[in-house]
Amino acid sequence: MTSLTRRTMLKALAATPAIGSAGAVIGMPLVARAAEYELKYGNNLPLTHPLNVRAQEAAARVEAESKGRVVIKIFPNNQLGGDTDMLSQVRSGGLTFFTPSALVIATLVPVAAINAVGFAFADYDQVWKAMDGKLGAHVRAAISKVGLHAFEKMWDNGFRQMTTSGKPIESAADMDGLKIRVPVSPLSIAMFKALSAAPASLQFSEVYSSLQTRIVDAQENPLPIIQVAKLYEVQKNCALSNHIWDGFWFIANGRSWKGLPPDLQTIVSNAINDAGVAQRGDIKALNQSVQADLTAKGLAFNQPSPDSFRAKLRDAGFYSEWKGRFGDEAWGLLEEAVGKLA
Repeated sequence: MTSLTRRTMLKALAATPAIGSAGAVIGMPLVARAAEYELKYGNNLPLTHPLNVRAQEAAARVEAESKGRVVIKIFPNNQLGGDTDMLSQVRSGGLTFFTPSALVIATLVPVAAINAVGFAFADYDQVWKAMDGKLGAHVRAAISKVGLHAFEKMWDNGFRQMTTSGKPIESAADMDGLKIRVPVSPLSIAMFKALSAAPASLQFSEVYSSLQTRIVDAQENPLPIIQVAKLYEVQKNCALSNHIWDGFWFIANGRSWKGLPPDLQTIVSNAINDAGVAQRGDIKALNQSVQADLTAKGLAFNQPSPDSFRAKLRDAGFYSEWKGRFGDEAWGLLEEAVGKLA
């Protein structure tokens, strides 16, 4: 497998052409004869992101193992529209595959947001224990009820970390009154309110200027996003809080998936799941290299214990409220992997 470097991943790309399974530009011949099944895959990330690098490998493997019967064409970088557009297209069958983050598909399948419960996961071992295990199976079953097929292995979108322009965040007490930008997500807003912060829902395009002008004093995102957006220029400290983990579900239109013969389903499933596991390793390595780079650029890091944050959320009734929203069964499966929360 090709190793991925931070430089490769973080090249800012403009819209790139759709690519075929071997990485060829559409219009160039991939196989001598037309494929029996031409499958379209859309996503919102640049072609150089580990998700697309591994998806290309999976597509090439599918074409080879199916002897040209199946070709997957990849449309990266929002070529086919935003997340809402692509979710609609994969439901209608206009798109075969899509990789929404859990928070995106949660607009359709609410329980899918359960992996983003605040301070639920201590580390990746707990994440994959849950999402490769019973909790993931529970969410996939819910996804299947809306006419979609979710593959067994989630792809990684990373842990979110908190940065500040003022003092570092060492414990939940440092959240009191903190003006922090958060995504437009009910779960995120509820969590920061429960921590006594003052969350402001802003579009990502507004984050840098809002930090620069002190409309907000803090923000939270995965480390590669903090680097790409140059937020280190307007922030001083970064708490490696791991307060939310999010991943990508690799989903297929249910009718299209059932229309594939069983032998081809096996080939496609194996290729996509194996590529997802490889992508997880890519993101882990990327985060380590990005932290070193951000340190060199002057961002100071600290690693707070999750204990005070969990206690504050518990006392504020956050966990009890969301246990009620997600249901006892899903919540029980989460706690089976991470320990008692509510």
